[in-house]
Amino acid sequence: MGIVQIILIAVGLAMDACAAAICNGLKMKKMDYKRAVLTAFLFGSFQAIMPLIGWLIGRQFEAYITRVDHWIAFTLLGAIGVNMINEARKKDEDDCKDSHGIKELIVMAFATSIDALAVGITFACLRIDIWVPILFIGIITFAMSYAGVFVGNRFGERYKTNAEYAGGIILIFIGVKILAEHMHWI
Repeated sequence: MGIVQIILIAVGLAMDACAAAICNGLKMKKMDYKRAVLTAFLFGSFQAIMPLIGWLIGRQFEAYITRVDHWIAFTLLGAIGVNMINEARKKDEDDCKDSHGIKELIVMAFATSIDALAVGITFACLRIDIWVPILFIGIITFAMSYAGVFVGNRFGERYKTNAEYAGGIILIFIGVKILAEHMHWI
């Protein structure tokens, strides 16, 4: 897997966190820079730690899954992508409920990083060294979440759905590409 694919996966995973950060920005009457850094730090940290956990789990079962690793990668990335698109299609007013407390931020950071756990399993299946991907995932999620707080504070809800759609499409595309490469279609 090349660096471009790793960056695209990082961007795709960061979209959920960015959408949640936009919600945080929506709730601020005026921009709170400390809250923006805290939000970005928590989201970036969880997004970086979860693929590591998934990778460690995946490495334990590597011997059992090497013949179907490309199908697992395709299925997991595709399912995560479809789920992100379905979530974006829901017009939930409660989606951006007040989330200013540290406990709420931690819960949001955890919830938006569950898909990163599955991506970590995919990395293990594809025998990818985990350190570069988690570095990119953490940094990109931090940057996008920090920007998301500003966007939410400044422009409101209209960009949240587009971010989720884009993330879902990116992950589906990468899953199809992995399958196509292993099946020698491309």
